[in-house]
This record gives sequence, C-alpha cells and structure tokens, in this order.
Amino acid sequence: MLGTMKRAGVILIVILAFLGLADSLYLTQSELSGTPLLCNIQNLSGCNVVATSQYSHIFGIPLAEFGILFYGIMFVLAALEIVIFDQFLRRLLQAIALLGLVSSLYFVFVQIFFIGAFCIYCTISGFITLGIFICASRIEPLRRHPPLSTAKPLPMPPKP
Repeated sequence: MLGTMKRAGVILIVILAFLGLADSLYLTQSELSGTPLLCNIQNLSGCNVVATSQYSHIFGIPLAEFGILFYGIMFVLAALEIVIFDQFLRRLLQAIALLGLVSSLYFVFVQIFFIGAFCIYCTISGFITLGIFICASRIEPLRRHPPLSTAKPLPMPPKP
C-alpha cells in the first residue's frame, strides 16, 4: 500500500511538471510574440508588469524559458523513475525539486518587494513547484531487501 502511494507521488510529479510546462510555454510564447498576457484576476492582475520588468530575464534569457527547462527535466526524470527504480534518479529528482522551490520563493519575494505586482501565472508556477517538491520529498530512497531466508544454519553434527 505504501509503495503504491509513493508511485502515485511520482505520477503526480509527471502531471504537475506537464502543467508547469504548459504555464511556462504560454509565458514564453507571449514573450516571443510580444502579445500581452491574459490576466484579469483581482489582486493577481500584474502579469504584464511582472513579465516586462527588469527582473523577468536572467542573462538576457526570459525566466519562462528557465521554467521550460526545469519542468521538462522534472517531467523526464519522473517518467524515468516510474519505469527505472534508481536511487540516483530519486535523489536527482529531489535535488532539482529543492532548487526549483528555492528559485520560486525568490521570485515571489521579488514580486512582493521589488516589483510590487503579482502575476497569476507566476503564482501558479510557484504552487506547482511546491507540489512537485512535496511529492519529491516523500519519495523514499530504495532500501536493500533482506535476504530471502533468515533461518539460522543448522549446527554441524558432532564428530565421532
């Protein structure tokens, strides 16, 4: 039962990574085409302010493209982990999920304290990343199975 729950967590990472990819692809498409983002949700309608701010690029690359890279890597790693039970894959999934969470927290901090506007797509991305991190942190490392037989060896008969 517990193993099934763990598998469900990895499958949920695949689904969340796919949703994150869709979110990041929309932001990237908007950036490349120059089309304003659709966002008219109360208190989260600063999408275009955030997307066009000086903080929306790192080394000239839009943050949404880093999102595509992050979610793409998470999608592939989780999909591989479903079919290949590998300790290294699990640890890599967990490490990259932590990196994504720290990055998302930083970007939320920038929205609050530097830009003063909120983007619904960025907020959704942050929640998706949090979900991925929670699922990844619950993946147990592989354990070695105990020997098939735990019976004690029979004592040797005494010598005559």
